[in-house]
Amino acid sequence: MWFPPTVTVAPTSEPVTLAEARRQVKVDFTDDDTYLTDLIAVARNHVEKYCGQVLAGQTVEVETDSWCDMRHLSVGLVQSITSIAYTDTTGAPQTLPDTVYELRGDAIVLKYRQSWPSVQPRSLITVSAVVGPSSIEPSVKHAMLVRIADLYESRENQDESGWTTFDSLLSNHRYY
Repeated sequence: MWFPPTVTVAPTSEPVTLAEARRQVKVDFTDDDTYLTDLIAVARNHVEKYCGQVLAGQTVEVETDSWCDMRHLSVGLVQSITSIAYTDTTGAPQTLPDTVYELRGDAIVLKYRQSWPSVQPRSLITVSAVVGPSSIEPSVKHAMLVRIADLYESRENQDESGWTTFDSLLSNHRYY
């Protein structure tokens, strides 16, 4: 079972620039730049939660209680594995050498003639990984811009119970 990821190195850039956000909300002044920058982060966070994957490069740690879970990582768009840490049967912390495993898509698999080490019962295996796409799909970026404009235009609660443009743009990008 995978536990929720923890961000250890936050994103350093957003998939939507301030200039793109300004253009979307049709403002050519800088008075609202701080607010728009916040809305960019809010929109990215919303899309990440909606799609189940990260959109801005970052380092995360995820924990699991079984080597079997490596067949399907709980985070999508993994660029690289930084480390895999575990506690061996004697209680000593260990780091799995990268000669034992390799990253294949959204799975960590054993290399030829390797096996997973024994772990201390009830201990967790911690995977540290760099996640995020090198670029995002145009429809995902547009969904973020639509969300930013909605939040900028209407700063109050709205009924969003129906199917929206935001939903239709992202429906094919959900990661389960």
